[in-house]
Amino acid sequence: MGIMRSLTAVGHRGDPYRFRENTLDSVRSAFARGADAVEVDVRLTRDGVPVLLHDASLARLWRADVLLGDLSVAQLRELTGGGVPTLREALLSGNAGRVMLDLPGASPEDVRKVVDEVRECGARDRTYYCAGPRTMLAVRAADPGAEIALTWTTLSPPRRVLLDAVRPAWLNYRFGLVGRELTDALHADGLKVSAWTADTRWSMRRLIAAGVDSVTTNRPSLLACVRARSGR
Repeated sequence: MGIMRSLTAVGHRGDPYRFRENTLDSVRSAFARGADAVEVDVRLTRDGVPVLLHDASLARLWRADVLLGDLSVAQLRELTGGGVPTLREALLSGNAGRVMLDLPGASPEDVRKVVDEVRECGARDRTYYCAGPRTMLAVRAADPGAEIALTWTTLSPPRRVLLDAVRPAWLNYRFGLVGRELTDALHADGLKVSAWTADTRWSMRRLIAAGVDSVTTNRPSLLACVRARSGR
């Protein structure tokens, strides 16, 4: 058995079973229900404003068949009734805590704008980033001191040259890939392990038993309960 580590509970896009994902209500609910951090997705509007949205379009969540990249932030507000917050609004909201920013489809220019926004909001010390290698290399170039959770989708380990370039604090895995052997090996290399997206008691307990450092979930209140019972 490895040493006992504290477990970080991360609300996936906030608390999406109670509130629409990536909204301020969802973020606030996750923190209120026991999350230590929230994971949110960031994309840019046509006029270069970082906002919280996972999909490239508004179709699934906002019933508008239009691409975010075709909208100014003013048009976005009009279409969604202000429901899609800017990154600035999310970082400066009253109970904002630790935030993991996922950057789907981000270009290096997009990454620089997001990193600059985090810095301007004074949120650098409570923000970390997750995505695949190309995006995390762009984050590292934009902020040499950024905290990074490199998303990795296979059991084959990242090459040393990539780890040396990205310098992640975390490796971020789909939860089904994670077991005790993997976490022990990564801990021995000085890396922390995060897993996504676990929504059942069984999967949460299995990850805790495997010694992960962080679990991302759509059910933060359930994870808080399971964690409390585990002593983590």
